Amino acid sequence: MWCIGELTEEYRHRMYALLALYAQPFDPREPVVCIDEKSLQLIGHSRAPLPMSPGILAKDDYEYVRRGTSNLFVAVEPKAGQRLIAVTAQRGKVDFVEFIASLLGGAYARARRVHLVLDNLNIHFRKCFDDVLGRRAAAKLLRRVQFHYTPKHASWLNMAEIEIGILSRQCLDRRWADRHTLRREVEQWQLARNAAKQTIEWKFTRQDADRKLGRHYVPLFTC
Repeated sequence: MWCIGELTEEYRHRMYALLALYAQPFDPREPVVCIDEKSLQLIGHSRAPLPMSPGILAKDDYEYVRRGTSNLFVAVEPKAGQRLIAVTAQRGKVDFVEFIASLLGGAYARARRVHLVLDNLNIHFRKCFDDVLGRRAAAKLLRRVQFHYTPKHASWLNMAEIEIGILSRQCLDRRWADRHTLRREVEQWQLARNAAKQTIEWKFTRQDADRKLGRHYVPLFTC
């Protein structure tokens, strides 16, 4: 269920800009890459689980052992059917800058311009790149990047949320005792989806937004 914030002028401008970006035809020279994060608790078994046998499901004891947390950075290029995921110990600005640098120097090294779609988390802004790399190095890294931010309280406009939902259902719906195993399984899931070129088809348009949300716009203005 969507959680819609106050539909202010800024909200509408950002929403319209993202919907226009999503409506553009696919251009490999200017990939649109949606990015988000997911935190995951690492949990071990307090007792060895009972293995599956013919006609009997595997069984885990209800008690468990906490083994810290892990973070997943998820980048998905919806129209190309490509996603890149990094499993990290934490979600700080250094980790985020390193993830973006790996995208720009790896999968998108030859792109003319990279459009990054992000929410308003504090580590997502250009200042963090300046803080971590210094202004000159940050400017060099981001020279081909254009940032696009969702409206506040409108993460539903970020297609990375869709990809994370699929990842959670297909891969993360079990206990993970350590980061190494989690990283290995996520990499296998990522490889399979990329090989199948699983895309995301975005159908929500500006016209849909006006029809469904128009009565809530405040204040009214002409875009």
